[in-house]
Amino acid sequence: IVSCTPVFNKRGQLEKIIHISTDITGLKKIEVALRESQERYQIAVSSSKSGAWEINVQTGKVYMDHSFTKFYGYTEKELENLEQLFGLLDSQERNEANQFIEQFAKGEVEENSFIYHIHRKDGAIAWFQTNGILVRDETGQPLRIVGISRDITEQKRAEKEMAALQEQLQQSQRMEAIGRLAGGIAHDFNNLLTIIQGNCELSLNILPEKDPLKANIEEISLSAERAATLTRQLLAFSRRQLMEMKVMDLNMTLHNLDKMLRRVIGEDIELITILAKDLGKIKADQGQIEQVIMNLILNARDAMPRGGSLIMETSNFELDEHYVQAHINVAPGQYVLLSISDTGCGMTPDIKEKIFDPFFTTKGKGTGLGLSTVYGIVKQTGGSISVYSEPSKGTTFKIYLPRIDEPFQKEKKQKMKESMSGGGETVLIVEDDDMVRKLAVRILQQRGYKIIEAENPKQALSLCKKQSGKIDLILTDVVMPSMSGNELVKKIKKIRPEIKVLYMSGYPDNSFNHHAFLEKGINYIQKPFSTANLAQKIRKVLDK
Repeated sequence: IVSCTPVFNKRGQLEKIIHISTDITGLKKIEVALRESQERYQIAVSSSKSGAWEINVQTGKVYMDHSFTKFYGYTEKELENLEQLFGLLDSQERNEANQFIEQFAKGEVEENSFIYHIHRKDGAIAWFQTNGILVRDETGQPLRIVGISRDITEQKRAEKEMAALQEQLQQSQRMEAIGRLAGGIAHDFNNLLTIIQGNCELSLNILPEKDPLKANIEEISLSAERAATLTRQLLAFSRRQLMEMKVMDLNMTLHNLDKMLRRVIGEDIELITILAKDLGKIKADQGQIEQVIMNLILNARDAMPRGGSLIMETSNFELDEHYVQAHINVAPGQYVLLSISDTGCGMTPDIKEKIFDPFFTTKGKGTGLGLSTVYGIVKQTGGSISVYSEPSKGTTFKIYLPRIDEPFQKEKKQKMKESMSGGGETVLIVEDDDMVRKLAVRILQQRGYKIIEAENPKQALSLCKKQSGKIDLILTDVVMPSMSGNELVKKIKKIRPEIKVLYMSGYPDNSFNHHAFLEKGINYIQKPFSTANLAQKIRKVLDK
């Protein structure tokens, strides 16, 4: 820098000029360094989604850098003072912000932070974490607060998604644990009910028509049948049912159920059916899917005591990776969607969280197993179910069942022989429950069969090796200690490859693929069974 100063004499004439040259190389270097530093700061702030701010605690004047106009969507003039800023906050966070400022203004804190959210000018919600420090004047009095606010919207969104997934995982684990308990209880009860029902039938067969005990035994038998219905529902929830899978047209199923559903819901509820014309096929148990539909329809009816609308809709649907990432135990792919919606009373979030729990009900009647049965059937079929509900607005259940590309199977009509008696065939009965085994022995001996009985798989194998004559059929339980029924049959088949097999099951264990159990032609009878059912099933297997 060069500065010139003229010097005049007494007459006012220019006498000389004083030139002063100052080397400002260092200053220029500082200016360049400062500018580069500011540029780096702006780049850093911009890339970190942060913005600097300053508040004068004495005047309330606000300074915010240009980043906030992008973050908030407002102009600088719209963000000039605290009143304008606080207007972007909800009431609770406005109080927190006031406390934040007051603590600095009173000199109570030197630094502080809090998290808040705003509604941007475009309506979107943005979350921020702000950190401030106090600057005092030369007398030590609070002068201003300077700080940085960082946009944490993506972090909040990720936290919310993670919390939702964690909640789904906990729900899934809880349902799995309850399902195992329910399945175990159902298995034990089915053994007991088999004994009760079987002995009731055997007793009724020999009692005279006018015997006073006959009515009592009939009541016991009816109660056992009602208990058996409950255990079937528990097995459905625990996903341990044996399912007869076949290719189905869901539209046809809804069409066939239409008249019955209209009678069930009554005249004050409008039933609207919207069926996709190009709906894909599913593979499921026909009876179980009908039970799912019926249970959901009854649930919707009870939610609309004063009438309303009930909509059943089908469509093809693709669950993509984005959906799968937000939901536990769901696979991407093509699905058939069944949606059932009502305009009823709806549910609060805490009730919605428990609706699939067995025995949970808000109706004051019934078993509380309707929706838990739905949940189990859908899951065992390989699908998923979700529910959307708001109090006073209604509820929508969405069921996603895997879409398949297989031909429909032709129904095979088999003629049953009227006679259910044996012809002297030999049956090996393998059952670890003594009372169930003895009952089966009595039923089949009365029908004319020769019986060999074993109380465990090891004894059954030994008898098969020692028996010199033919063993026509093995009737075995599925779940037994030390060896499953499936494993036992594989070993016996090596000794007697011609032997026929009938499984009896309180529920199938993991030695069977639940979905494929019936598809592969495996013969089974579900506990509890009647004397007639057992005799009929034995005869059918032997005559194949």
